[in-house]
Amino acid sequence: MDSAAKKHDVFQAIADPTRREVLRILSEQELPISEITSHFTISRTAIAKHLQILTEANLVTGRKSGREKIFHLHPEPLTEVKQWLAYYEQFWSNKLSMLKHIVENDEKR
Repeated sequence: MDSAAKKHDVFQAIADPTRREVLRILSEQELPISEITSHFTISRTAIAKHLQILTEANLVTGRKSGREKIFHLHPEPLTEVKQWLAYYEQFWSNKLSMLKHIVENDEKR
């Protein structure tokens, strides 16, 4: 893995709400930066910086098409986030089971 390709990890990349929204937009279709920018109130330069971080985390890639660069989503690195969250699902399941037990016992009274 070269150093330019992995300056940011997936967790750093998705930490920002703007980048998460960019990922959501790109999950629907490939878009040039001009169309991505149209979804936000921030500058094209700011969106370009967000896209750079997402690219460094291997979450998006861009390809040249004429004078534009078209970006598309690479969701595979999000598997790392999914695996990390899966560990904590056991705690959510336990809490829900406890809540169900409490509610059911309250109904019996």
